[in-house]
Amino acid sequence: MVIDLKKLGKYEVGILDYFLMFIPIAVILEFRHASGTLIFAASAISIIPLAAIMGTATEHLSEKLGAGIGGFLNATFGNAAELIISVIAIKEGLYDVVKASITGSIIGNILLVLGLSFVAGGLKQKIVHFNATTANLYSSMLVLCSFGLVVPTVVNTLLGEHHSLTKAAVDNLSLKLSLAIAIVLFITYILSLVFSLKSHKHLYGVGDGETDGIESEESWSSAKSFSVLLAATVGISFMSEFLVKSLEEATKSLGMNEVFVGVIVVAFVGNAAEHSTSILMALKNKMDVSVSIAIGSSSQVAMFLAPVLVFISYFVGSSPMNLTFTPLETLSILFSAFLVNFIAADGQTHWMEGVQLLALYIILGIAYFFIF
Repeated sequence: MVIDLKKLGKYEVGILDYFLMFIPIAVILEFRHASGTLIFAASAISIIPLAAIMGTATEHLSEKLGAGIGGFLNATFGNAAELIISVIAIKEGLYDVVKASITGSIIGNILLVLGLSFVAGGLKQKIVHFNATTANLYSSMLVLCSFGLVVPTVVNTLLGEHHSLTKAAVDNLSLKLSLAIAIVLFITYILSLVFSLKSHKHLYGVGDGETDGIESEESWSSAKSFSVLLAATVGISFMSEFLVKSLEEATKSLGMNEVFVGVIVVAFVGNAAEHSTSILMALKNKMDVSVSIAIGSSSQVAMFLAPVLVFISYFVGSSPMNLTFTPLETLSILFSAFLVNFIAADGQTHWMEGVQLLALYIILGIAYFFIF
């Protein structure tokens, strides 16, 4: 996501800071071998403020290093919390949870976050306008990425219908196809950085001294930014390990399945800080920023996070991870991408379109809860 996200503001960050108390609570619960449900809840809540702190440190560091490197840092650390959670889940062999969290991040950003942003912005004025060119660039890229994630599932299904192929042969071809598509998506992401930060940065409002109207705070030194970033990363790593290890017990205790937890809970936790920023910007009538955050984040997950997780699985997983999703996950990604692409086409919205996006998110959430 090539977005210059500035700080949430003193008031909002202060609210999230209160959740830091769940870090020692999670540690105490873990070492006392408490209920997995309690450990899961405490660690999940504690990741939210840590992700917000990481985002703030990344923004301060980006100011020092320039737009190009800053865009790469936003890409790397914008989804750092979810990346860390997913890597630990890969080490534990929870590939379904990882792929569910990818799906959840995509549909969560473009349905839940964008929907809430449209409702928030529409409460103040009947018609809310945003930059149609930028929105269409993001949404078109999202549709492309969605097809990239869906193709392995379709091909795997078609190959499975050939009785001459063994399951091992189909799985092997699926891995090769997923790796190839992951490489294509990652290269496309790198080129999108060049496009948005260099050759066509004027379309994205990326320029010298431009802040999208977001107030900035006193700049941190590079040393402070790196220190805070490192501390937040370490904190998220420990909390993520607690979360993943308690996942199985928590899902059984709460009567939820792992796919639902991945699509809804893990995706929400990993992106909560960014979600709050989008809604806050909509309340301040800065819908361009909200749209960029929501749709841009989904594109980033598909082009950057998903391929990186495939690459990482070759080194830390018991076996490589493919990009074969369940039929419901496939339909969720495609329907969401096409709906947002249609809504963003005219460069304006109102609160009812936000309700429509939220309705689809709730419908999909219900389906994930009852089907798996």
